[in-house]
Amino acid sequence: MQRRQFVKLCGAGLAAFWLPSLSFAAAATEQRFIFIIQRGAADGLNTVIPYADPDYQRLRGALAVQDINDTKLDSLFALHPSLVTAKALYQQQHALFVHAVASAYRERSHFDGQNVLESGGTRAYQLKDGWLNRLLGLLPPAQNEAIAFSPTIPLALRGNYQVDAYASAKLPQPSDDLLLRVSQLYQQDAQLHAAWESAMQVENMADKGMQGQNSQQPAALGNMVGDFLSRPDGPRIAMLETGGWDTHSAQNSRLSKQLSDLDTLLASLQTNLGSHWQQTLIIVATEFGRTAAANGTGGTDHGTGAAMLAFGGALPAITASNRSWTAGKVIADWPSLKDSQLYQGRDLQPTLALDKAITALVSAHYGLEPGKVARTLFPASS
Repeated sequence: MQRRQFVKLCGAGLAAFWLPSLSFAAAATEQRFIFIIQRGAADGLNTVIPYADPDYQRLRGALAVQDINDTKLDSLFALHPSLVTAKALYQQQHALFVHAVASAYRERSHFDGQNVLESGGTRAYQLKDGWLNRLLGLLPPAQNEAIAFSPTIPLALRGNYQVDAYASAKLPQPSDDLLLRVSQLYQQDAQLHAAWESAMQVENMADKGMQGQNSQQPAALGNMVGDFLSRPDGPRIAMLETGGWDTHSAQNSRLSKQLSDLDTLLASLQTNLGSHWQQTLIIVATEFGRTAAANGTGGTDHGTGAAMLAFGGALPAITASNRSWTAGKVIADWPSLKDSQLYQGRDLQPTLALDKAITALVSAHYGLEPGKVARTLFPASS
């Protein structure tokens, strides 16, 4: 039995051993779905760059990304140069980008914005459960219990369908004798013994996936997720939480590092999912965007319109079944960055609804009726 850290059972079975935040939910289907949340309001204008909009340079000044000769996507948009893998996936039609997109939320509080993004509501704290948990109810019966690798279960995964949690715990490694004694202790309790065995099985899977790796690195995270989602009895849905996107100052260097880490994570996911990459959809979204103009401290402030990113080998099939979407394209009803077009005179005007974008991709990915998906995942706006 591998034993990097002691597995503690509490109540129905809470085990702790690993961080960064990673959440799993299982469903009996060969399709894989990964939702990556960018906490902190990621700057869409410097991620998918409207380089040909004449007001981009004027508003961004020194923050305008210049090195885009090799990252142009079309006659209007380019990718940030840190997104090397993302650009390659775009060329393979394994990526598409949705710009000037936003949830129904129009204020600028991280907590409220993330609540709306994760719950699928139209206002903060309107719904108590998460859209990703509700999605489980539309899929075939789960193969095993849902698992969350995070200090707490993210709101998007909270709800009627069980999601257990794993989190980092700095505990000394137990001896084999202690682990054996705990196992024997729960032997006569059917519920606790089953929970213990399940926890130890995932502990062993995690150990195997992380052997020789630093769990704080995006490549190792991708290795871990790929290992779990590739197993016949493993989960099929994952949620990853990434932070550090609140770039009020020193944005150029900070955003470059954030996007480089995201790019490394994507490359690792593609490699470690192996053939299952062809069955995978990845959606990357943030609670809201950032101001169109740079601030006075080398950064940007809380905004509105943002960019949603989608990746995966399943995209060609998804877009083939939904002709309003095209893999290898930027989807945008671009409002321009003219002062008269900015939301409240300061932000990128949102012209596409984030819930509609998620509904279109998820329903096509799973072969579900879009109206039913919309009513289940986003009931307040359907």
